[in-house]
Amino acid sequence: MAVHEPRDTATATEPTDRADRADRADSADSADEGVLGRSHRALSIGIVSVVLLIAFEATAVATAMPVAARELHGVSLYAFAFSGYFTTSLFGMVLAGQWSDRRGPLGPLTAGIAAFAAGLLLAGTAGAMWVFVLGRAVQGFGGGLVIVALYVVVGRAYPERLRPAIMAAFAAGWVVPSVVGPLAAGAVTEHLGWRWVFVGIPVLVVFPLALALPQIRRRASGPVERAADASPDRRRIKLALGISLGAGLLQYAAQDLRWISLLPGAAGAALLVPAVLGLLPRGTYRAARGLPSVVLLRGIAAGSFIAAESFVPLMLVTQRGLSPTLAGLSLAAGGVTWALGSWVQSRARVEPYRERLMAVGMLLAAAAVAAAPSVLIDAVPAWTVAVAWAFGCFGMGLVISSTSVLLLQLSAPEEAGANSAALQISDGLANVVLLAAGGAAFAALGGGSVAHAATQATASRPAAFAAVFLPMAAVALVGAWVTTRLRTAPGGTR
Repeated sequence: MAVHEPRDTATATEPTDRADRADRADSADSADEGVLGRSHRALSIGIVSVVLLIAFEATAVATAMPVAARELHGVSLYAFAFSGYFTTSLFGMVLAGQWSDRRGPLGPLTAGIAAFAAGLLLAGTAGAMWVFVLGRAVQGFGGGLVIVALYVVVGRAYPERLRPAIMAAFAAGWVVPSVVGPLAAGAVTEHLGWRWVFVGIPVLVVFPLALALPQIRRRASGPVERAADASPDRRRIKLALGISLGAGLLQYAAQDLRWISLLPGAAGAALLVPAVLGLLPRGTYRAARGLPSVVLLRGIAAGSFIAAESFVPLMLVTQRGLSPTLAGLSLAAGGVTWALGSWVQSRARVEPYRERLMAVGMLLAAAAVAAAPSVLIDAVPAWTVAVAWAFGCFGMGLVISSTSVLLLQLSAPEEAGANSAALQISDGLANVVLLAAGGAAFAALGGGSVAHAATQATASRPAAFAAVFLPMAAVALVGAWVTTRLRTAPGGTR
């Protein structure tokens, strides 16, 4: 349940009165407008630009990271540069949900962008690998704040009919970065140095902030229709710390396959399980109908697909001899088809069939993940992965944007922050857990020798890759079943 900080009556009513005046002023003009209509144009361009910058950073960092780790003599800490981002982002998501419900999304959004930029600068100027990892952790905390705050902005500032379209715009914001990001980052790393991939992005946040912040202050600030007389939910903050620390310990245990690693692994699970049960909607683990299943599906879809995708370039480089550039480009078409799938779900005419489309999307994702390891057979063309992944990404576009739309439909306004945080926690946590599980299986079957030969196809370990892709395809199939439980059954049965 959302909670709010005590404030005097005049202050508490001010945001609502301001929002009411804005709504009355815009209602006549916005009845038939889209997300780029006069009423929403500045806000839409601003928040989509934020997503665009985050997307570019995400795709560019993966290209620059190997060079950074080598120059900082920190290859042994390479994985922590990724896991550090994910684990702190989980805490940021919970905090953003609390903050947004109590005071509105403006505060966590600005703080998140500031932390994200600070993390980039810290990583880009690092003189040692541990400082680089710290920068990535600060960056992850900021990213967690930003993503939840953006969802709350969408829930408050856009009418329900426009929410599928703005979610589709978020997905479209990943298209150009997914195609251009690796190439641009490679060119910058080669000619200017890897540090510029990090320090060059913060200066670009000024434009989207200048556009979006005044509109967010006008349309989405302050608590929603609740007396602001409650204190922060400290229990949820403690659970957020538990989920972040537990996820970090599990990541560490999965990367160090020694018996002694069972200790941090067990400690991580002991922290993680109660935290997850406390932060996600009741019944999520058993796919209870309605909101719990929406949150569960988000984790299943994102976790299984992204965990598998992380191994696609490595498989193509080490098993089929492709260059890193070609291996990365094999996934480029997926950015376009992901945006296309998100656009399809945003059409008003498909709204009655949303759950069916999501089931189709999960089946496409499962088929793509299952088809990817077919290139381990020499007779199968390497481009098969690119084709399969394009279809899988189309399915993911249908599913991921739809879970966001359904979540806002099923959330009371005063709970949009907490529920958006739960959705993102499910997404991020599934990424951490399934990546850890896939990485452990990969290493156990000899994948370590493949990773060390990542620059040339000298190590053949098809079983190690199959142990990643086939279980993830099975997880995606479970997601297809969960799509049958996204709406509450007649009579309220669960």
